[in-house]
Amino acid sequence: MAASPGGFTAQLNFKLGRRPGGYPMRNQLGLDLEVRKRRRLRVEATSDRVGTTRISCCCSDSVVSIRRSSGSGKSIEKSEDWRFDPKKSSHSHSHRVRVHASPALPFASPQSPFVSKKEKIYPRCTPRNSGPQSRDTPPRRDTGIANEKDWGISLLNENVIESGTNEDGSTWYRESGEDLGENGYRCRWTRMGGQSHDGSSEWKETWWEKSDWTGYKELGVEKSGRNAEGDSWWETWQENLHQDEWSNLARIERSAQKQAKSGTENAGWYEKWWEKYDAKGWTEKKAYKYGRLNEQSWWEKWGEQYDGRGSVLKWTDKWAETMLGTKWGDKWEDKFFAGIGSRQGETWHVTPGGERWSRTWGEEHFGNGKVHKYGKSTTGESWDIVVDEETYYEAEPHYGWADVVGDSSQLLSIEPRERPPGVYPNLDFGSSPPPPSDDSPEDLPPSR
Repeated sequence: MAASPGGFTAQLNFKLGRRPGGYPMRNQLGLDLEVRKRRRLRVEATSDRVGTTRISCCCSDSVVSIRRSSGSGKSIEKSEDWRFDPKKSSHSHSHRVRVHASPALPFASPQSPFVSKKEKIYPRCTPRNSGPQSRDTPPRRDTGIANEKDWGISLLNENVIESGTNEDGSTWYRESGEDLGENGYRCRWTRMGGQSHDGSSEWKETWWEKSDWTGYKELGVEKSGRNAEGDSWWETWQENLHQDEWSNLARIERSAQKQAKSGTENAGWYEKWWEKYDAKGWTEKKAYKYGRLNEQSWWEKWGEQYDGRGSVLKWTDKWAETMLGTKWGDKWEDKFFAGIGSRQGETWHVTPGGERWSRTWGEEHFGNGKVHKYGKSTTGESWDIVVDEETYYEAEPHYGWADVVGDSSQLLSIEPRERPPGVYPNLDFGSSPPPPSDDSPEDLPPSR
């Protein structure tokens, strides 16, 4: 299918096959639906803030003059010249940036011992980088959970509120701060965004890191955007480190959610991924996917679980349907331990009139080179044989505890608040977050 005016390109490829020997091959349900930019959007957003300080910054190739006026009623003005090497400037021509700065605000919670300390806000005019770069790139399908280094999270060490206007009229803003709470809770965050001069395109992004005295650490990102054609997207990612309340083992969990919608046709997709790892090799991975392209919708769920001692469980369930009522799908499950286990699955199809066809199959692996294969279908097919065949399965995940620790250096380096002498963390194991749900988002149609 050709790219639509909204910038969506879609291909649908659904294949049903048979394995040698008469029993069915696991279906391959594939969709490549991506939101693609047709042109670079310079999207930034403005924020009209009220403050006691106003800074107008006019930057040239060699000199930046800043005139600062106080809001106290006194006629006090101060003029400064900032000089820099024009060869290092990111623009060879002059440009104008207006920055509105809000008054200092306490970012600490009311219970924080730092409330009385006056927080500082640093409005800026940096000729080489007047504002955050536009991050208007939509998420890509089937890319799983990114590593932290792919996000480039860089939190500021001070509270900042700033905004500006670019040459093309697009605007931007950036804010950062720190929230404090009980039990040593601390959340450092940065918010940024922008929009085009007419408001038809915009983007937003938030970074954060969290920690407390129990050893909990979290790193996260949330971003969203839309373009002039009405295409929109949303994505969130996070990873956390905590101590499991039952095993007392260190555990790292990662998750990601992604969604994109077309503004010109009935098309969109949603994905949710999550992974869990502990220090003894226990690993669990799951994904839920949904997509829609005009009259056709499809779903997919899959999971993997390794107990770290050789036991493995894997499963997949895929299905699709059209508005005319045709439905089809495929599912399978593997269970193995010490070379012994089973595989089973089903392929099915339903016509608009409600007529159902299905084929089920199974395998029993005895660990001695013998495999029992059996199956049947609604059309009368059947088989039940024992063959000489080696058993192969992956007893360990291809990406496990050592890998996730190696890719989580920024998470592990988060420094918690200093704990006063004699103060101990409140270990409330009952307050641990519930496991992630695999439900589809509310604005997308439910699964079968």
